[in-house]
Amino acid sequence: MKRSPKMLWQLFLSTFMLSASTFGGGFVIVSLMKKKFVEDLKWLEEDEMLDITAIAQSSPGPIPVNASVILGYRVYGVIGSIVAILGTIIPPMIIISIISVFYDQFRQNQIIATALQVMRVGVAAVIFDVVVNLGKNVCNTKNAFYITLMVVAFALAFFLDFSAMCIILGCLIAGFAHLLIQLYNKKLKAGDDSQC
Repeated sequence: MKRSPKMLWQLFLSTFMLSASTFGGGFVIVSLMKKKFVEDLKWLEEDEMLDITAIAQSSPGPIPVNASVILGYRVYGVIGSIVAILGTIIPPMIIISIISVFYDQFRQNQIIATALQVMRVGVAAVIFDVVVNLGKNVCNTKNAFYITLMVVAFALAFFLDFSAMCIILGCLIAGFAHLLIQLYNKKLKAGDDSQC
């Protein structure tokens, strides 16, 4: 992908518009980032966006900012990271500043309270869409380990109410263990081949 100064402006404008029009937290904006940067602009592959989502979710800090850091870096290096972060954090800063000035009026306004309730339905739909797409991507790998890990993680979160942090750490440990087992098996196979 060829870099140009125009890309920086497009990166800023895209992250700014996504952040300004997103309601419902990190999972929603990551889903919209996927649509924008993978499907529309074709700056990233589906697998890359899946990796960005996993890293952004498991890193400390807000998911949109974490995703912007990685996304901006992938698109335009360090400058891209800074531009993407600015595009992501400016809209919420402006909106929260305005809300803080008029907080009492917003809190008592029935129209705003109703609008927020209705927006939650849309947020739930977008988050469901993210879950389905990410789940499809994992199933498309046709890797039994990944699919089993996904099902176990879901069961622990949904049925047993495990902490998300414990699940993420458990998946990380399981992933490292799986990698070490694969490396060990390759080493054994290489040793067997050299003896032949």
